[in-house]
Amino acid sequence: MANLEEVKMVWRIADAVCFDVDSTVIQEEGIDELAKFCGKGDQVEKLTKQAMQGNMTFQQSLTVRLNIIKPSLKQITEFLRTHPPKLTPGIKSLIQELHDRKKQVFLVSGGFHCLIAPVAATLNIPSQNVRANRLKFYFNGEYAGFDENEPTSQSGGKAEVIRRLKEEQGFKNIVHIGDGATDLEACPPANAFIGFGGNVVRESVKSRSTWFITDFKDLEAAL
Repeated sequence: MANLEEVKMVWRIADAVCFDVDSTVIQEEGIDELAKFCGKGDQVEKLTKQAMQGNMTFQQSLTVRLNIIKPSLKQITEFLRTHPPKLTPGIKSLIQELHDRKKQVFLVSGGFHCLIAPVAATLNIPSQNVRANRLKFYFNGEYAGFDENEPTSQSGGKAEVIRRLKEEQGFKNIVHIGDGATDLEACPPANAFIGFGGNVVRESVKSRSTWFITDFKDLEAAL
């Protein structure tokens, strides 16, 4: 296990930084907010809690939750119009600083591309740097499932995304930052993991993180 100084060193020299989105870059869980908007909030919240505790595979929990919500294209559009992203304090400044230092920034999420696109746009992250799940719709706009070929739809998906980034884009040092169990699993192949507890502290993540922060200013200061 790397010690704190080693993790800080990797953070300084990283050529790419991957952030989880829900409860990390933004203050809420996108799928829960969408469920509330579609009138299915309570049912989905229970399942999200179970999924976070690892009682079912990620793909099972995603399938079950989406089959409850069944969001139509029209609902997604309306949801995005009425719910601008609630960015976590300090994230915009941190990502600007990473960009200024010529580091590539990626958003890696088990959430949905259509919900994360506005977040990426607000943070000046190119849409090709978003790795997330994609919803599918029938030609009439009704919900038709999700793309099961996306690595992020599977358990261990974030690790697979990082492995591919190294292979396809030749990154030497990748740091992954997030709040959940699926983030912890991404290291390795990530060279370092930084646990984030600014929105919600998950004890299992805190206890297993060499570096655990609750304020993005700490990361900016350590560059």
